[in-house]
Amino acid sequence: VQLQAFGGGLVQAGGSLRLSCAASGLFFASNIMGWFRQAPGKEREFVAAIGGSGKVTYYADSVKGRFIISRDNARSTAYLQANSLEPEDTADYYCAAARVRSVYYSLTDYRESGRYDDWGQGTLVTVSS
Repeated sequence: VQLQAFGGGLVQAGGSLRLSCAASGLFFASNIMGWFRQAPGKEREFVAAIGGSGKVTYYADSVKGRFIISRDNARSTAYLQANSLEPEDTADYYCAAARVRSVYYSLTDYRESGRYDDWGQGTLVTVSS
């Protein structure tokens, strides 16, 4: 399994970036996809998750209303549209995949990094003030 995250960069406060996560080696639609981030000197934190069909999403309070998670199962790619970026959003952003092991699940459980089976490398987002 390979997850490749890209799309990070330097942006001014108030700007936007679109992060992508290209997956291979897995049945993409059977995976919950999540985005996490880790700022320098801080622990990795949950950002957003999306169900296998793309119909259900869940966000951390810190990004709700500003970030949008989506997926294209035909392209085996997940996205994170980050809008109204703030300096506090500066971090390495990671995508992760979790096998759906039950028909019944709650995306709130997928705030925990331990729920995920595979991780991509980080893509750095730097927001200048």
